[in-house]
Amino acid sequence: MDTKKIVKIFKALSNQNRLALYLEIAKNTEAGFETGHECFISDIAGCLNIGAPTVSHHLKELENAGLIVTEKRGKFVIARINRETVDQVNRLLELKFSPDHE
Repeated sequence: MDTKKIVKIFKALSNQNRLALYLEIAKNTEAGFETGHECFISDIAGCLNIGAPTVSHHLKELENAGLIVTEKRGKFVIARINRETVDQVNRLLELKFSPDHE
């Protein structure tokens, strides 16, 4: 993973509302795996107390950073965590902060 990609990811997560949205998507993604339900943005946007245009902007930023994948189904937007990106960031952080690389 190149440094430009890493900066884009961390920049996307540096906004408080965007981080809250990402964490809700992550929570709902995990719950969806267990229950078979998908993560509808309309369901989680209400609990964050931010307007639809702001949610849309934040979704676009998270998707541009590769953190989520969205799909439009009629008038609904479904989001899920991009596992590949999460795994890459985890590997990077483990490598950078492991005692073997001090």
